[in-house]
Amino acid sequence: MGEFEAAGDLVTGALFGRAVERDHGTAGDHGPGICLNCGTELIGPHCHRCGQVGHVHRTIGAIWHEILHGVVHFEGKLWHTLPLLAFRPGELTRRYIFGERAHFVSPMAMFLFSVFTMFAVLQIMGISPPAEIGTSAQFKLSMEQAIKETGENLAEAKADRAEAKPGSERAAKLDQRIEELTTELDGLKNVLPVADGSNRYRPNFKTGWARLDKGIHKAETNPGLALYKLQTNSYKFSWALIPISIPFVWAMFLWRPRFKGYDHAVFVTYSLAFMSLLFIALLIGSALGLSMSVLSTIAVFAPVAHIFFQLKGAYRLRGWSALIRTIVLLFFISFIVTLFGLLLLGLGLLG
Repeated sequence: MGEFEAAGDLVTGALFGRAVERDHGTAGDHGPGICLNCGTELIGPHCHRCGQVGHVHRTIGAIWHEILHGVVHFEGKLWHTLPLLAFRPGELTRRYIFGERAHFVSPMAMFLFSVFTMFAVLQIMGISPPAEIGTSAQFKLSMEQAIKETGENLAEAKADRAEAKPGSERAAKLDQRIEELTTELDGLKNVLPVADGSNRYRPNFKTGWARLDKGIHKAETNPGLALYKLQTNSYKFSWALIPISIPFVWAMFLWRPRFKGYDHAVFVTYSLAFMSLLFIALLIGSALGLSMSVLSTIAVFAPVAHIFFQLKGAYRLRGWSALIRTIVLLFFISFIVTLFGLLLLGLGLLG
């Protein structure tokens, strides 16, 4: 069922993107007559007064045609947009801001499509938080059981080591095994106090925001369910990252009034869309067996390079100016992510 849900997310993402994407520079079937929407005489494929297409189908097949047209037409513009978004993001942002819209997917449509696609890929790959962790009490019991089993394995390994011939290959392997089990046992013992439900292991503080305090409390009480709901619900509110991010970008250009809020919104939305697509690429690369060193290198440097070149190209900045703003924006991102997480908790998404 996960594959069907993922396919549904992909189509939904394309249709959502198509829904907010206007028909810039496209034409459709039409004929002579008047607009069936507003009664204006047609002089082209679309009504010049209300914008409705001139020829309207009234068949069951037309419904499926609209779905396919929405997806396929959106994908047609997508292949014009993706190369620029990946390799020349500043140029794409600048061209869109200055009115070149016919061949490019709009920032919001690109963002919606990338977010739905990301969660579809997560479903296909079966990646999800462990909702089966259960309540804190259940988590504590599972941790205690894990400590018991690890302790028994460690005792068994030490007993075998005592019987092994000193300097032998078996002794060396047992020494390594004992070291690994000791490290694992220490880690489990350090986690156990956090799993304990008593207040002596947790700071008893209140933020003063009732909804946020409620969300934090429920996340502590049932961490597994909290993580699961965080993944399944966060994409529905991922759009909130856009208004949260815009003020931080705007603050970097306070002394340049020629850059307006719209410019920053386009920059932020295209940037977020790229980050989602990059995450998808990393997931696929991991599934294909690429080494973690390669994936980690891409994950660390690709976002930084993309932000730098998008800033440099979109705002026509010099190299040093774009570099400084990139560093500042990377610092701001930690605040943006924190605010987004607090927003999810405050909205009760984990409750």
